[in-house]
Amino acid sequence: MTKKLNVGTHDLPVSTRLSDFMKEGWAETEHKGLLPHASVSWTAARRAKLSAQYDGIRLVIPAGILKVRANDSDYRFRPHSAFAWLTGIGSEAVSETVLVLEPNNGGHEARLYLHPRSPRDTDEFFRDRRFGEFWVGRSPTSGEAHARYGLEIRHIDDLPALLSDGSASLVLRGQDPKVDALIPVSDDEIEFLSFLSAARLIKDEYEIAELQAAVDATILGFEDAVKSFPAAIKQTRGERVVEGAFYARARLEGNDLGYDTIAASGAHACVLHWIRNDGEVNDGDLILLDAGVEMESLYTSDVTRTLPVSGKFTEAQRKIYLLVFEAQQAALATIKPGAKFRDFHRAAQEVIAKGLAEWGVLPISAEESLDPEWGLHRRWTLCSTGHMLGLDVHDCAQARADQYLDGVLEVGHVLTVEPGLYLQADDLLLPEELRGIGIRIEDDVIVTEDGYRLLTEKLPRHPDDIERWMANLLGF
Repeated sequence: MTKKLNVGTHDLPVSTRLSDFMKEGWAETEHKGLLPHASVSWTAARRAKLSAQYDGIRLVIPAGILKVRANDSDYRFRPHSAFAWLTGIGSEAVSETVLVLEPNNGGHEARLYLHPRSPRDTDEFFRDRRFGEFWVGRSPTSGEAHARYGLEIRHIDDLPALLSDGSASLVLRGQDPKVDALIPVSDDEIEFLSFLSAARLIKDEYEIAELQAAVDATILGFEDAVKSFPAAIKQTRGERVVEGAFYARARLEGNDLGYDTIAASGAHACVLHWIRNDGEVNDGDLILLDAGVEMESLYTSDVTRTLPVSGKFTEAQRKIYLLVFEAQQAALATIKPGAKFRDFHRAAQEVIAKGLAEWGVLPISAEESLDPEWGLHRRWTLCSTGHMLGLDVHDCAQARADQYLDGVLEVGHVLTVEPGLYLQADDLLLPEELRGIGIRIEDDVIVTEDGYRLLTEKLPRHPDDIERWMANLLGF
């Protein structure tokens, strides 16, 4: 005989009397007089842009579902970025919510199908682990959601009937399996995803303000991280002390981290995406801190500084840092409307290749190395020099190449500029004093009519400025 596995929860049974008792004696707590969210006028304009592109077609954009972390424990819910962009609903989003743009004579009607606040006349509010108020907190009522986001609100239970009526529909597939099952696969879905991504390339005023707020919060986090250095030096896994200091600020000022923090001390800085953060922080080493705060709106910053743990760069550290700094300066000088997206990368690479050649590291000339058929300098500066930034840390990634990587910069583009040198500890082609040093400088930039503006201008970049800044923070 096969034994049946116990796949239920470990919750205690609820008697009929307890269930009835739980439904009695609750005050009315509907939120009255809610003001519209700051994004409402902007999201309406974004939906209008989408509507004009897909006249007569039903458009379905799910927020997404909860993702399991372990067994019956889920990750904190974060809606898909396209959903957040079109609705303005960020950290307040409830899983399994779906935005539908339903065709009408004048374009589309925007409807939000959601699971509203759990009522007090069923067991849901105290027994449902996904939506019950006693388990996950209060969700908005239908009236509250309408007042806040300016959308027509429908109950999620009404969605299957709508999506099963055979109307021509496009869905942001892969976010909600229940929704996917109701809409036939279309060859146009890839283009739909690409349009949703490319439409976010140029940021509006609301988005720029949120990105600046994310940067400002991140700068506070960097200050906290520097102040944690003395404590980090005393710990076996000091990188996690630094990581934790930044995380506390991210949760205080925003919603969460925009991505897993890189707190890479010593040779760990040569690992491009070092997130284990279990190394020691030693006086005399550099620490590469790549971190960003995600706001409640879900807009994030992406900033990197490479800092001397002692507060002072050594001669070798400064030499490498200045080459990266000069590469970033050259990259920034190219940024303006009409410039090719790849121009700033090429400018940074030219400076780095010439510097490596002057150090006697390159076995060929800088000019030869810059030929794509060679590219030998990339041994020490492997990755690209930047990317678009917004709701996703690598924003608009599904846009077509001609709109992004092979496109041109426009006013309102927000991107990172982040050249780096990664000199591995076991690289015998390097002088010994340069080995085991990784340096990246990353700033967030908005393209303006006359060039660019550094959103991160208040965070020091030059080594002299960094040393003064750190001395002030550490009190020496």
